[in-house]
Amino acid sequence: MGGLAWLTPRKRSATARSVLAGEAAAEAARKTEHEHESEFPTPGDTRAAAFFDLDNTVMQGAALFHFGRGLYKRRFFRTRDLTRFAWQQACFRIAGSENPEHMEDVRSSALSIVKGHRVAELMRIGEEIYDEYMADRIWPGTRALAQAHLDAGQKVWLVTAAPVETATIIARRLGLTGALGTVAESVDGVYTGRLVGEPLHGPAKAEAVRALAAAEDLDLDRCAAYSDSANDIPMLSLVGYPYAINPDNRLRVHARENGWRLRDYRTGRKAARVGIPAAAGVGAVAGGTVALVALQRRRR
Repeated sequence: MGGLAWLTPRKRSATARSVLAGEAAAEAARKTEHEHESEFPTPGDTRAAAFFDLDNTVMQGAALFHFGRGLYKRRFFRTRDLTRFAWQQACFRIAGSENPEHMEDVRSSALSIVKGHRVAELMRIGEEIYDEYMADRIWPGTRALAQAHLDAGQKVWLVTAAPVETATIIARRLGLTGALGTVAESVDGVYTGRLVGEPLHGPAKAEAVRALAAAEDLDLDRCAAYSDSANDIPMLSLVGYPYAINPDNRLRVHARENGWRLRDYRTGRKAARVGIPAAAGVGAVAGGTVALVALQRRRR
């Protein structure tokens, strides 16, 4: 606690929760990685990796909303709860960025919905929901960037506030190394309705990446990170190669001020609204090629 002594009690408590959430996410991610080690071989540069935010970076919209739709279809909750999920998704799509209060409300609703259910049951359902609502919403350009890292022999991780189980399913389906996500507490394989630490959001994402890098002996200066949201500036600032993908206005400004790379895979109209040329990154192959060239240059 000595290093946090200068903080106020409230800030110290929030920082401690972020650290706890990050360490829990890193531990869960490494456990999943080793369970599927033969499934995701990653030869090559073992000290470099790439970290991808999920919502609106890898996938259009919020994973929690799509997961909620799937649970509603299976009668996990009532129509008014789905309406709240839909409202949060509408706000997310219109604003193009995460509102912490809205996201917290969605997460609280999700925790109450899964309380008392078995982890294995939600994992099975999550596989079905991915096929129903998520598979067609992956941004091809971002997917190509992730593949470029894999082709260069680097590990690729999702880093998201979505439940780690959902994030792990998406990572596995995309052939990525694994996922860092919000860890919901479970006892004897049953959800308690509580979190371990706090949602993996903002500073907690940075703590998760830092913890994973230490455990995996990664050199963060050789790593890359990708996100659409200014909330992820702490994570992006950790690595040597930060990318703003489909950025919100705050992140776009910050990226330009700091010389970070930008890519936009949204429609021309949406890209124009945030001031980025529509042709900035619509080609998946071109995006992957740019990333691969950058990686090769770093090795020289």
